[in-house]
Amino acid sequence: MRLTHVRLLVTDYPTCFRFYRDVLGLPIGFGDEGGPYGDFVAGAAFLALYDRRLMDEAIGGTGKPLSAEAMDRLTLSMEVDSVDGTYEQLRARGVKFVTEPLDRPAWGIRTAHFRDPEGNLIEIYKDLQA
Repeated sequence: MRLTHVRLLVTDYPTCFRFYRDVLGLPIGFGDEGGPYGDFVAGAAFLALYDRRLMDEAIGGTGKPLSAEAMDRLTLSMEVDSVDGTYEQLRARGVKFVTEPLDRPAWGIRTAHFRDPEGNLIEIYKDLQA
């Protein structure tokens, strides 16, 4: 097996599509703003978006609520050339960061964190130089 896609199940597909295309600047692999499915080239894998309700229907309807208060269940980690440079570029595009750039020696990386329009946690990182 090999991982090919990470699919985010979203409630506001057009807003999320624009965020990953226009704010993060990921190249489109498939689909468009009209949805309900699209994916973006993210290195060796794809980051995909799909309407949550349609996925629920596809697996037989779980009847679970669309949202609930909970701690984060996933983090999208994106390697960048410069955490500080990417942080400044994204802030200029209106991204609100959860954490500022910070060296995390125990992790071996420099990081900053923000959320997409659906609240998914995204980490940008760069390996710390030895």
